Amino acid sequence: MLAIAILCLALAVFMAAQAQLDPAIKRRVVAQSAPVYPSLARNMALEGVVRLEVLVNLDGVVTKVDVKGGHPVLAQAAATAVRQWRWEKAPHESRETVELRFNRE
Repeated sequence: MLAIAILCLALAVFMAAQAQLDPAIKRRVVAQSAPVYPSLARNMALEGVVRLEVLVNLDGVVTKVDVKGGHPVLAQAAATAVRQWRWEKAPHESRETVELRFNRE
């Protein structure tokens, strides 16, 4: 009986942790700034898309940015900009996917 209670408690804790990082939950961005196009990228005529995975805390503040794709010169500029973004508040952390396009225009 005790083993079943412990198993149920462990399952409840696991489910709560999974709900906090549910990738299906999308939050709205309430403040964002455009990335600065790096001069090195401009000189190299680099263009493209940078894909980021962003961990956002309860208050909508970015706590972690992982680059998932894109040229490293562009990725640094994208990550720097997204760290300053703010999302709407939520009852738990969330992982958000962001794609930023860099054009030489």
